[in-house]
Amino acid sequence: MKPKQLRRTQIERIRRIVRYAYRNVLFYRKRFDEAGLKPDAIKTLDDVARIPFTVKTDLRDCYPLGILAVPPQRLYCLHASSGTTGKPIVVAYTRGDLERWTRLMGRTFDVAGVRRGDIVQNMYGYGLFTGGLGFHYGARAVGATVVPTSVGNTKRQLMLMKDLRSTVAACTPSYMVYLCEASRAEGYEPRRDFALRIGLFGAEPWSEEARKRVEDTFGLRAHDCYGLSELYGPGVAIECEERNGLHVWGDEFLVEAINPETGEVLDPGSEGELVFTMLSRDCLHDALA
Repeated sequence: MKPKQLRRTQIERIRRIVRYAYRNVLFYRKRFDEAGLKPDAIKTLDDVARIPFTVKTDLRDCYPLGILAVPPQRLYCLHASSGTTGKPIVVAYTRGDLERWTRLMGRTFDVAGVRRGDIVQNMYGYGLFTGGLGFHYGARAVGATVVPTSVGNTKRQLMLMKDLRSTVAACTPSYMVYLCEASRAEGYEPRRDFALRIGLFGAEPWSEEARKRVEDTFGLRAHDCYGLSELYGPGVAIECEERNGLHVWGDEFLVEAINPETGEVLDPGSEGELVFTMLSRDCLHDALA
């Protein structure tokens, strides 16, 4: 989209999602009423700064499905965070939510250069964690072949990677760094024995040193992928071929940096607290996170 069109799409969607949240979710209606704010008061993107924040403790306090904007019978899938600090955050999806998530992951794969005919070895964990199924959906969206190996069983991972001629590796960066050493320990010569050309690595922070090590070992191009369970899962942002920062899908997520002390929205390029506003979500489990 051109910038003007993108801004128009963002304000149309934010006005719709605010009205939807206020009408369907008691939690948000109370927050708006406490702030003395009515949905119709949101007319421009500058007005987004008036919307009350949703923070992680809100989502934990509403466990399991206290912020749900649809009847339970409309749910197609449930995921959840690890819950290491207490109750997990349960994330709900309607059919429409899953279709949007699949589209976002398809864009992610496309920007990284994955094409029909590629063989994607998906080494993210399948289950309540959003990574495994999220990357699975993305590979199918671009017409690639998925090898759903999930995480672990390294000897089998390497055997299948070689025998099936996998061209795309999807996993955490730390596991890929581990595969650098494990492949040599198993007697493989990574650049000769494997056909990897693209790596999609996320779910944890990693360094440029780790990127260089993986790329030098396997001869692939490594891309950083960003997402979090509260915002569908993976598929929020991706590095393009330049790999000089992450691109966020602006038609689905409005991104702001704020002063955490005052809540003031900062100018582009300023350092502050990262805030996402979701622009489309049926379940609305955290549409204003």
